Amino acid sequence: MPSWTPVALAPDLLPATAMPARTELGELAVWRGASGRVSAFHDRCPHRGMRLSHGFVRGEMLSCIYHGWRYDGAGQCRKIPAHPDLEPPAAIRAGAVACTELGGVIWVAPAGTETLPSDPGAVEPLRSLPVAARIKAVRSALSFEEMGTVSLPGLLSPLTIALQDAGEQTMLHVLIPASDPAGRIAASRALEILRRDIEATAKETAA
Repeated sequence: MPSWTPVALAPDLLPATAMPARTELGELAVWRGASGRVSAFHDRCPHRGMRLSHGFVRGEMLSCIYHGWRYDGAGQCRKIPAHPDLEPPAAIRAGAVACTELGGVIWVAPAGTETLPSDPGAVEPLRSLPVAARIKAVRSALSFEEMGTVSLPGLLSPLTIALQDAGEQTMLHVLIPASDPAGRIAASRALEILRRDIEATAKETAA
């Protein structure tokens, strides 16, 4: 399993919001605090097992939508609304994983990972799109494992794509050179063709 996995493009996770992500680490709740800092937990509240991705963000903490238990960015429970005077025990923690934002992409990794993900360079987020093919087929079609560049017909500049294994499908998180803002529409059209080609090849291979 790779150290770092992309789960979203930075603009897709607004401040004070949470979102689910399916990864090789399992189902995750990825969220951004009011300050802009990103964090990620295993998508299960330690209290009753509710999905934390359904929760809401208050300042720099994520609250479970069920009983409102509130967790800081490290996963430590900081507030239990039913017992407002209680300091939650240190043992009550959400399962935090490593999470960072780099190159316009939000990345996750196993807890304790000390390295950083690869920096894609002078690029900016374009879009994320799902491909109805397993990651093995997508890697074969694009000729790289986790992140690489792809030159597509009609585009002046290559695109950088980071791959997320989402089980039955693969998410493509696509970045465009910052020097080519005019190519965004053409790049989106080219990506739709690429997606159809990959899906068709994957079906033929599986048949």
